[in-house]
Amino acid sequence: MQPVPAAQPRLDRAALTALAARLTERDYQILDHLHRHRVLTTHQLQRIFFGIPQATRKRMTTLFHLNAVTRFRPWAGYGAGSAPIHWALGKAGAAALAAHHGMSLKELGYDPDITIAVSSRLAHQVGVNDFFSRLQHHARHTPATHLRAWWSEKQCAKQWGDLARPDAYGCWHENDHEIDFFLEHDTGTETLQRVADKLHSYRDLADATQITTPILFWLPNPTREANLRKLLTNRDLPIATAAHTTCGDGPAGPIWLPAPAEMGQPKMRLADLANGWPHLTLGRTQSQPTTGSHHDTVADFIDSLFPKEDEKR
Repeated sequence: MQPVPAAQPRLDRAALTALAARLTERDYQILDHLHRHRVLTTHQLQRIFFGIPQATRKRMTTLFHLNAVTRFRPWAGYGAGSAPIHWALGKAGAAALAAHHGMSLKELGYDPDITIAVSSRLAHQVGVNDFFSRLQHHARHTPATHLRAWWSEKQCAKQWGDLARPDAYGCWHENDHEIDFFLEHDTGTETLQRVADKLHSYRDLADATQITTPILFWLPNPTREANLRKLLTNRDLPIATAAHTTCGDGPAGPIWLPAPAEMGQPKMRLADLANGWPHLTLGRTQSQPTTGSHHDTVADFIDSLFPKEDEKR
């Protein structure tokens, strides 16, 4: 397995027609996720789309041989063992996806010359995608749960980049509770003060949109989480923190603590965080001005700006 994707063969009309005849609706969903989120590991793809590892590897290998996807295994460091296989969108897959959506490759926004494999942000991107793949997996196996939205960093930058640049935006639904949120995935490479200073841009975003949206800090370990919480003293934004965990329900589970918190305050499930800041009104309050129709949450605001996927197809 190469550390970066190998060169891909030239695509012609005959090859694209043959590829399209082999692709299932799930395959198109996989290609769409790879396009939106840049890279997914075999484990992440299994959580989102498959049931067992064997089926995941078999289908992804087929897509690889069809040149719909590329793959690579990054170096994990001495003594760390082998890294999982990482998958990215290939040229043929991008062409098929664009045709499936009725658009050109340029309109799709695919650039084969920009590879995540050699990016310094590979580990960060994989970490963000791991967070959401675990939410997807929990939703697939738990009634009354649903990941309503998962926006990539690129999508967020396009929408709010002049004000704030979250690592991702999500909307999580569980048992009649729903919360939309911005994710800040911390890998421990920045100073804690710099991490805390990101709240200035979120305050600007809240002022501009008149929508109060929780900011979730996902940290690599409990020690770093505890140290960051010492800096999160303001009460004008809804903030919560949690340390990485793969146990139980993962990021959907009772691991979140609003900041600042009362002494002895228990940790909360992700969906229950909607009630985690009783002194704040999430979404848009009735007293706040609106332009056009009323939107209570970022999810509703997004829905008003963009047609749903089914409508585009």
